[in-house]
Amino acid sequence: MSIKPVIVALDYKDSDSAMALVNQLNPNYCRVKIGKELFVRTGPQLLEQIRKLGFDIFLDLKFYDIPNTVAAACSAAADLDVWMVNVHASGGPKMMNAAKEALVSHQNPPILIAVTVLTSFSEDEFSKLGYQRNSREQVLHLAQLAQQSGLAGVVCSPLEAEMLKQKLGRDFKLVTPGVRPLGTDKGDQQRVMTPSEALKAGSDYLVIGRPITAAENPLKALESIIDNL
Repeated sequence: MSIKPVIVALDYKDSDSAMALVNQLNPNYCRVKIGKELFVRTGPQLLEQIRKLGFDIFLDLKFYDIPNTVAAACSAAADLDVWMVNVHASGGPKMMNAAKEALVSHQNPPILIAVTVLTSFSEDEFSKLGYQRNSREQVLHLAQLAQQSGLAGVVCSPLEAEMLKQKLGRDFKLVTPGVRPLGTDKGDQQRVMTPSEALKAGSDYLVIGRPITAAENPLKALESIIDNL
């Protein structure tokens, strides 16, 4: 298990709200995730503020474009000194290889992972996309492509974690949203587990948002989750 398995999702609309939450947390206990809305609204300046507080940052922008464009975007992310960055595995091996190669020249490159199937998809919704595989089979297929392309791991739901560890090995990292402590609302996530269940299944990093960020005392909520792992 990682020393710091919890990644707190900073799903805010402005830097003041994000920093108010970050200032209540402890970088020894967690990492943080910055997604599309917050990054688009605030830009790289917020990342620098958070890094100065000692937090590792997962820049969750899910790059998906032609190989050259994704490679350039990953290189730009590395220049921001983030800890982790991701692409969509659906972009294919050529795109993922280009992303990996773009990071080789960086002195301290971020961990590069790929998104498989979004955890907001129910099986019924996924079937409407027209794939011949079910969501579980598609997750495995995309994770295999990511591993073959040299990526360090994937984003998946905790429900696929045990299967992926068995098929792809213990060293292949699994980042799992859809993690909800008992008694909390699952929000827009469909394929969910509790934190302890997710770790037992094989998750390496647990992305947790509202159960921490919406808590009256976010640090206490984070510590409670860690204590229960």
